[in-house]
Amino acid sequence: MPLPPRLLVADQVAGSIRVLNLPDGREAGVVEGRHLAEHAGFLALPGDRWAFVDDLAGELVVLDPYGPDAGRPLIAATAPVATPAEHLAADPSGRRLAVTTGLGRSWEPWSDLLTAVDLDTGRAVRVRTRAGEPGVTLLDGPGGPLVVLRHREPGTLTAYRYADLIAAPPACPALPPAYETDLPDHDGHGDAHDPRTGRLFAAAGSGVHRARRDGDRLVTEEPLPWAGPGRGYYLRLDPVRRVLWSCVRGGPTDPGRWPEWTNDAWSHALDTGRTDRVPLGPGLVFRLAIAAHHVAYARVHPDGDELILLDRMEPRVVARRPLPPMDGAPKPGGTPWDGVQRRAIAASPGAPLIAVTRGGHGVVHLFDGTEPVAALTVPTPLDDGGHLALIAPGDGADGDPVGR
Repeated sequence: MPLPPRLLVADQVAGSIRVLNLPDGREAGVVEGRHLAEHAGFLALPGDRWAFVDDLAGELVVLDPYGPDAGRPLIAATAPVATPAEHLAADPSGRRLAVTTGLGRSWEPWSDLLTAVDLDTGRAVRVRTRAGEPGVTLLDGPGGPLVVLRHREPGTLTAYRYADLIAAPPACPALPPAYETDLPDHDGHGDAHDPRTGRLFAAAGSGVHRARRDGDRLVTEEPLPWAGPGRGYYLRLDPVRRVLWSCVRGGPTDPGRWPEWTNDAWSHALDTGRTDRVPLGPGLVFRLAIAAHHVAYARVHPDGDELILLDRMEPRVVARRPLPPMDGAPKPGGTPWDGVQRRAIAASPGAPLIAVTRGGHGVVHLFDGTEPVAALTVPTPLDDGGHLALIAPGDGADGDPVGR
């Protein structure tokens, strides 16, 4: 009998990870006392495994959501890492990982620690790089991966040999990079990596900057334009159709005027070069999810929240589904991310299902394509929106080797 799709539901505030069967929501496993680093998110690994960082414990945790069905433990591996975790990525094999550190509850950059992890040996090594909020990708090639940090203020792409990182001595030494090149923008936010071509992508104000590996160096290429005003604040790869997706935000810079922000879905097909923009509506739109037939966005607005579904093959809006309001939702005049409830969203490229949370209510709304099918409840409130990952066996999600 084939294994069902499953949903990982993280409550990073309460400290739990639940594994739910879909579509009925039956609990298939639970890990208590784990506080997921929400910004770094979940990372798909080969073999239907998923990794995340426990920000409180300072550990990388690898989950095997289908392991208990075969007599294996739900937690497949752990490794010590520096926190607060900002970004998490793996090489295409899923063996070698890197974790960067960010601001945490500070308003200023203070941590310069980068952790390299080898899941086969269990070795985890921390080195000092540069304080900030860096993104990270791992580019494979002869001699092992290059770990590339995307910095801002000033903008750079900084490459380290993974072999140098994993061989570093104790006590968090400062490690010089193997190569560094400037990024023209100082506002980078969003990273993606296409393992098939080895290219990395970094979202910034002037477009999506591209680079590829040449030995231990990086060769930069012309950026991809946003094809209109605004800029993307999120970037991810559809690993099956090989399309980059983002949400381009425009409008006033004052975060208190977030209901006036404009939002467009942006996509770029890597194999054909086609770029599209599709209007989504005003308000807060951030992360997105890629399902078998749709690309899903959640839009938050004082006039009503909604799930927006685009055709994955031909970018256009095919459905808008209302979402019940959240107590503690963002309000005009205040920022949409400080002390308010949010929504997390998840899907799998191998299943038609889409999940979106109702932060503060302990509810996950489940859709099958464009149709609502269930409201799943969990015993914790999912404050700050919680975090989700939707899994279908063999769905190819690990072809996107950057945490989400």
